[in-house]
Amino acid sequence: MKMIRFGEPGREKPGLQLEDGTRIDASGFGSDYGEAFFGGDGLARLRQWAAANAAGAPRVPAGTRLGPPVARPSKIVCIGLNYRDHAAETGAKIPTEPVIFFKATSSLVGPDDDLVTPRGALKVDWEVELAVVIGARASYVAEADALRHVAGYALHNDYSERSFQLERAGQWSKGKSADTFAPLGPFLATTDEIPDAQALGMWLTINGETRQKSSTANMIFAVPTLVSYVSQFMSLLPGDVISTGTPAGVGLGMKPEPQYLKTGDVVELGIERLGRSRQKVAPSR
Repeated sequence: MKMIRFGEPGREKPGLQLEDGTRIDASGFGSDYGEAFFGGDGLARLRQWAAANAAGAPRVPAGTRLGPPVARPSKIVCIGLNYRDHAAETGAKIPTEPVIFFKATSSLVGPDDDLVTPRGALKVDWEVELAVVIGARASYVAEADALRHVAGYALHNDYSERSFQLERAGQWSKGKSADTFAPLGPFLATTDEIPDAQALGMWLTINGETRQKSSTANMIFAVPTLVSYVSQFMSLLPGDVISTGTPAGVGLGMKPEPQYLKTGDVVELGIERLGRSRQKVAPSR
């Protein structure tokens, strides 16, 4: 299944994207896509509902805003430096264990919402990433069992403000958590839609010029390793998001000097089988 949420910010309704691209309103199912849904056999119940009701369900009008495909999770866990080429371009050592940081859940927005520049920002950067959505509580999970705890996957742009992240002391989260810094979607693809999460092409452009082009095959730590590893340090709850890192091509790593986003820039990105998204950079408010 391809799960969507649509409508005005904060008032999104659940829906589905069918195989032919048609989007339907799944409000009749009776549950939003949050922790209770994922933790309560919601995927199986949604499949049954769709089989019986998709043909007659209301269609979502073209042009309707898409929200993030999951309701606000308990946490967004991010993995840093998970591609060798990205670690190299930033001058960092190749990690021997996954690097973990958090992104505030208030940064979550729809896939095509504007990126609003934070006040005082000087170095806003982009990062195309594969996001993993947890489907069942995971605590001290073995790597061999990790995928049983995954509901599906989504496209994520892990926006960063590098001066906040690297020059203001403390942890990375302050450079990662501004409002609109976590556009997710356009949809959540359940695991049956993605036969191999480690073989997905990924790309990102700025104003039509390619900045990132890679594959999830180049991740240092694969999805099962990440789910298992993170679960050794915290319980992953249904609906939680793990963003698995970005390849080379970020603004911070550009030569001869870094380049960052400015008002009016258009960022477009995509991952194979997970669709594409588009954000326009808006001034601070």
